[in-house]
Amino acid sequence: MIETDKAITDLAVSAPTPVVSVQPVILPAPGRGDDLQVRVSAPATGSDLPIIVFSHGFGSSMNGYAPLADHWAAQGFVVLQPTHLDSRTLGLPPEDPRTPQIWRIRIEDLKRVLDRLDILEASAPGLGGRLDRGRIAVAGHSWGAQSASALLGARVLDADGVPGEDMSDPRVKAGVLLALTGLGDDLTPFAAGHFPFMKPFFDNMTTPALIVAGDHDQSALSTRGPDWFTDPYVYSPGSKSLLTLFGAEHSLGGIPGYEAAETTDEDPARVALIQRLTSAFLRSALYSEDAGWKTAATALEEDPSPLGKLQSK
Repeated sequence: MIETDKAITDLAVSAPTPVVSVQPVILPAPGRGDDLQVRVSAPATGSDLPIIVFSHGFGSSMNGYAPLADHWAAQGFVVLQPTHLDSRTLGLPPEDPRTPQIWRIRIEDLKRVLDRLDILEASAPGLGGRLDRGRIAVAGHSWGAQSASALLGARVLDADGVPGEDMSDPRVKAGVLLALTGLGDDLTPFAAGHFPFMKPFFDNMTTPALIVAGDHDQSALSTRGPDWFTDPYVYSPGSKSLLTLFGAEHSLGGIPGYEAAETTDEDPARVALIQRLTSAFLRSALYSEDAGWKTAATALEEDPSPLGKLQSK
């Protein structure tokens, strides 16, 4: 265990810096029914800061996923976290007429964040003029990963199996997709009947991305086993990496929050590995000269007691 801890420590991108966080920042959203609330977290120092737009899982909010948001901001990223309409903090009733379209509104939320970087930049003291708008990534967990994947080029198949609207965004240069569900052919009858948007088409998801899956993530929505969550890697083209975490369930060790109730596989070491590998991947994806991802991948490969394995294509 000592050697494993050392290997994880070696994956650190850089020493953490103090973080400034502001919430809620309100973005006007005509037609949405509720204005969009966003949390902005940024390093207190530095310039030309890259951006991560993060989409939370079902029921969470801009205040979730602190283990990731805090780490990324301390590593030099500006992290923008919108609260989607499915958040428990909003209490939207199931019969709300917007409910069937929340999956699409989620994607629009992420694009709205990118459209209004001026408001978000001005909201945090001292952040003005420090964003690098040419280096933007998206990330998400579970339903949030599906939302983020649309900006990377994934589509949703319609009832006839035809790929739907292209909602990709050229401003996004890389992504991290955590516990993203697989192909719709493997949905349970309940899921197929209630969640028609869970029929992804990955053939056009060409933007570089890191997919993270747990090898013990058994979804009640799928007739397959944990390998279902590797489909986004298997079926998408272009530069992709897959991190398969040993023993990890859907919360991947606890990324939804510190001591979060939905975490069934709490493992601080696993979360630390995700923190460092995602930071290294995004920095190298956004900065071609950065060798941190290669170093991190080598360290994991050489770890005598690894917490997971990496594949790349």
